[in-house]
Amino acid sequence: MNGSCLEFKNPIRDAISRIRFAPHSNNLLISSWDSSLRLHEVDCSKLRLEASSEAALLDCCFQEESVAFSAGSDGSITRFDLQSGISNKIGNHDDIATCVEYSTETRQVITAGFDKKIIAWDMFGAKPLVLLKNLDAEVESMSLSRFELIVAVGSSVDIYDLRNLDQSVQSNESCMDVPIRCVSSIPYCKGYAVGSVDGRIKLEISYPSGSNNMGYMFRCHPKSRDGRKHVVPVNDIAFNPLISGVFVTGDNAGYITAWDATTRRRHFELPSCSNSIASLAYNHGGQILAVASSHTYQEATEIEKPPQIFVHKLDESYLRSVSGGSSSRK
Repeated sequence: MNGSCLEFKNPIRDAISRIRFAPHSNNLLISSWDSSLRLHEVDCSKLRLEASSEAALLDCCFQEESVAFSAGSDGSITRFDLQSGISNKIGNHDDIATCVEYSTETRQVITAGFDKKIIAWDMFGAKPLVLLKNLDAEVESMSLSRFELIVAVGSSVDIYDLRNLDQSVQSNESCMDVPIRCVSSIPYCKGYAVGSVDGRIKLEISYPSGSNNMGYMFRCHPKSRDGRKHVVPVNDIAFNPLISGVFVTGDNAGYITAWDATTRRRHFELPSCSNSIASLAYNHGGQILAVASSHTYQEATEIEKPPQIFVHKLDESYLRSVSGGSSSRK
């Protein structure tokens, strides 16, 4: 597996909050606490855009190749034209905006924040539609796959159908007995994975046939030098869009590990980073894994080191071995 570090003429000056690959290219979107949104073309290792914002950016997402959105520490939700660099604010939360997703099915921007609200912003209408109010806790993580919106609130997971948001279609109030740090939906079937503050992963997967449904929990944090396991929060989870069942986890100790949900085995572990793993992203083809190594502002004892983004190109031999000659798209 080949890995390289992205170079920036103007270094990222504060913590990286999110990285996301574009829908159909290897352009990488980067939001950070230095109030900048960056677009980096991985194929030619070139920075295409650096757009300034009025607040720290806690999340970002693509609408399409040339349009993106961000969520700001001042509650702002901002639209960016990635070709011109022009930005405009589409609305505000009453407190810090923590999450942003775009639904191609409903053509809405879905956002959440510390004001305990989830809001859908209609990009073609005059007013936003408030979907949910007065949630039990602040929303720190959510994930969207087609019409299914998965929201982690405290130690619970709620699932909503964007076509009917009067109430959740599924609520797992006992998902974890500790706070959930991250949630990730599965791109090729119904289901999700959550990572906890104590180093555990819980998977819930439902295949269309119903014959291979699964749900289980396991610990994935590293071992200390004396061989004893210790608690390390899981900061992010990313599913490979090409290979069914394969996903990676990144934790607060700087470890990136690839797993197979079906066999329940570990595929590989990348060399540990000097910083926490803040965000992970696969490209649309599943052959490239981007890793954001950065302090996260979630641990008071973290040592601040310069943020870095590593890009790992998965070997063809590895892809063949884990896919068994088939992919999740078949």
